[in-house]
Formats: sequence, structure tokens, C-alpha cells
Amino acid sequence: MVVSGPPGVGKTTLAHKIAQAVGCPAICRDEIKEGMVHAAGGPGPGDELNVRTLSAFFGVLELLLRAGVTTVAEAAFQDRLWRPGLEPLRDLAQIRIVHCTADAGEALRRQLLRKEDNPLRQAHADPGADEAAEQALRYNAFDRVSVKAPWIEVNTTRGYRPGLSRIVAFANGEE
Repeated sequence: MVVSGPPGVGKTTLAHKIAQAVGCPAICRDEIKEGMVHAAGGPGPGDELNVRTLSAFFGVLELLLRAGVTTVAEAAFQDRLWRPGLEPLRDLAQIRIVHCTADAGEALRRQLLRKEDNPLRQAHADPGADEAAEQALRYNAFDRVSVKAPWIEVNTTRGYRPGLSRIVAFANGEE
């Protein structure tokens, strides 16, 4: 199961809920990056850390899938960046995609709150309050991953639409 969408739409929260309901691990790209920052004692050069994070993320996914582990993978899977890593996994798993959306203003509000409330967010390029217009442009330019696989769109602005039970049914291949 791939959980994707622009920053601030609730991907990580939903990925953990799906994983708990299905009974499998959630592998979240940002959590891997935060672990790398913790191990290094602080944020490193952005591009170098992003490359290492990407490699570790797909390495963990491949390891779990080769072992036969159902897995929820969560990241802001934009097509040009992520399809090259997802395509080789198609031979190891039946990929299903949950694409998360939310009102752009709500997504920005969430990003600002998590940056303020979570010191681990220092590892990420979360926007500041003065970057709302730029963030809206990035939100609208988000390029969905285009791996050929069944997908469902979930609006997370207020709860989940469709609801969690339907999302889990989709994850289980029941829809």
C-alpha cells in the first residue's frame, strides 16, 4: 500500500491507521529521515541527506517485500522522483495507491503547526508562515505518482472521505 499526497494532507497519520487496521508495518520516509538526523546529531546537508533517505526508504521496502511482509509505504510520492523507486517493487507486491488530498489552506495550517510543535521537523523543509503563497503554488503543482496500480483518493480535510473502513477494504483488495 502506497500512501501519497502533498505535504500536510495527513499521509503519515493515515498510513499508521491503515497499517494498524491491516496488521503490518508503516514505513514512512520522513520518519527515516528524522532518524538519520538524530543519529548524526543534527540536520546535515539537505540534498545528501535526501539521497541517503531515499536509498534507505526503498531498501527497507524491498527487504520487507522480499520477506513477504505486507507493508504500508508513506511519502510525498511525486511521479518523477518516486516512480523509479516504485516500479521495481511491482514484481514483489500488488501495489495499491491511496492518494491523500486536503484543502490547501488546511494543509499549510497543519505544516505550520507540526513545525512549531515537533522539534524533529528540523529535518524537513517545512514552510514558514511567510511562505503561504509559495506553498500554495507547490501544493497545486504536486505531480501524483503514476505507477499503474489501483488507487483511491481520500480527502483528509475533516476526517476521511471515504471513511477509514472503506480505505482499509481497498487496502485489503476488497474494493
